[in-house]
Amino acid sequence: MNSESQTRLSPLAERVTSVDFFRGFTMFLLAGEASHLFGKLHMIDNGFFRFLGTQLEHHEWNGLHFWDLIQPFFMFIVGVAIPFAVANRMKKGDSLSAINRHAFKRSLLLLFFGWALYFIEADHLVFRFQNVLAQLSVAYLVAFLIRNKSVTFQILFTLILLLLIDLAYRFFPVAGFNQPWAPYQNLGAWFNNTIEGVDKASIWATLNFVSTTAHTVWGVLCGRLLMSEKSVKEKMTLMIIAGVSALVIGYALDLFHITPIIKKIATASFVFAGGGWTILVLCLCYWLIDVKKLFPKVAWFFIVVGMNSIFIYIFFHIGSGD
Repeated sequence: MNSESQTRLSPLAERVTSVDFFRGFTMFLLAGEASHLFGKLHMIDNGFFRFLGTQLEHHEWNGLHFWDLIQPFFMFIVGVAIPFAVANRMKKGDSLSAINRHAFKRSLLLLFFGWALYFIEADHLVFRFQNVLAQLSVAYLVAFLIRNKSVTFQILFTLILLLLIDLAYRFFPVAGFNQPWAPYQNLGAWFNNTIEGVDKASIWATLNFVSTTAHTVWGVLCGRLLMSEKSVKEKMTLMIIAGVSALVIGYALDLFHITPIIKKIATASFVFAGGGWTILVLCLCYWLIDVKKLFPKVAWFFIVVGMNSIFIYIFFHIGSGD
């Protein structure tokens, strides 16, 4: 028997509404960005709105704005949903082989849509895979395949990924691309140029899928935690400890000039800091929506949006014209 059938799950295994709420909230923010609403905040002659407008755009390079957390939110919440989805499919009688085929098919579709968005925008054949769907195609499949491994294994797996990509950036030997934390002069830029066939192809690194896979794997661990029969207090305590620990590591790496927080090349410090904030936001959503059951009408709206997240992402990405 596999571990899905062996693990005792709480009644919440069928659905934890805070998961859909969190995902829906993320999609709502993406819709606001696609409508160019956030960009208008800078036009308001008010310090608060200018600050808000700054937080709702990506940091130029070394640093972290709220908007830099949107991709971690999305990739993480997909991981959270994996244990629930597998458990529900098994409850319906699906075989493990059928579930595996579905996961591989989903991964390929995510990769295709991630590529197709750039193809549509460019109006000619291009090979770009920097958006969240393309990144998620790899992260989702990896997280799915190791979902039944121990907590220790999954944490060590992500730490090794982060260490390997960090070392690869630091010691990449190609002249002109051996400045690990400089824009357009690092391993990520070299890889982009190589697969796209042009100089300065994109400042957003395709190789980000390596390090950001950690967010989806950590999501699986949080999903397993939410499905467990641990008490609410135990679940929230573990999420708070994990979130704060990741924040401390991420910001310490940046503060002590070990590895800067750079979202555009998904440095290890960014992954830790982004993951920490994401886990804490999930904890807050869980407490508000599933435990306290506050704001039911508002929650319902975001839950509906969250249950159609991939379609909504594609719709707004195409409609934005960016």
